[in-house]
Amino acid sequence: MRAITGLWRWRHNPLRRGTDLAEAWVALVALFLVVVAGPVVGVVAGSLSRDALYRSVQEQNDRRHEITATVVKKVAQPPLDPDPETSTARDAHSRVLATWAAPDGSVHRDRVVAALTSPHAGDTFPLWTDDRGHVVGRPLDRATATTHAALAGFGAAVAVTGLVEGTRRLVVWRMVRRRYARLDRAWDIAGPDWGRTGTGS
Repeated sequence: MRAITGLWRWRHNPLRRGTDLAEAWVALVALFLVVVAGPVVGVVAGSLSRDALYRSVQEQNDRRHEITATVVKKVAQPPLDPDPETSTARDAHSRVLATWAAPDGSVHRDRVVAALTSPHAGDTFPLWTDDRGHVVGRPLDRATATTHAALAGFGAAVAVTGLVEGTRRLVVWRMVRRRYARLDRAWDIAGPDWGRTGTGS
């Protein structure tokens, strides 16, 4: 919003300095970049991120498979975690010894985390594996990918806006410093004679 306040410096005024007009141009350029370049960069970044994430979604769906595992027995839980978020997520899952058949036909037996609150031998639960039966995470879905892409685009737009505003402030700060330096030099010349008779004061 401060970029808009600089536009008043275009008013015709006999006291207007060259730096006032320069500040007005800086404000106009900054406003243009915030209004036009920011959204464009956001859209481009979001689009590129979405395409990359969609490719990742497709690759993960091609390489990861949801199979059914069978509980052999429940195993001891790890020590209590003081983090409430971690402990809450852990309460809804159990560590079990399970067996499953991989997509390539091999049979596996290992300790895994099951989405079961009180597992018993013979219970089944879904498990994601790769082609060879190694446990992997659930593949990314398109809705989550779209959300991440939108956040990336928004973040890029905000970053551009911040960069533009920061640059504008730096340029204006340097202009003000130079203006004060010129005033100091002018005062050094006129100051000693200020108020003396015959100096035109």
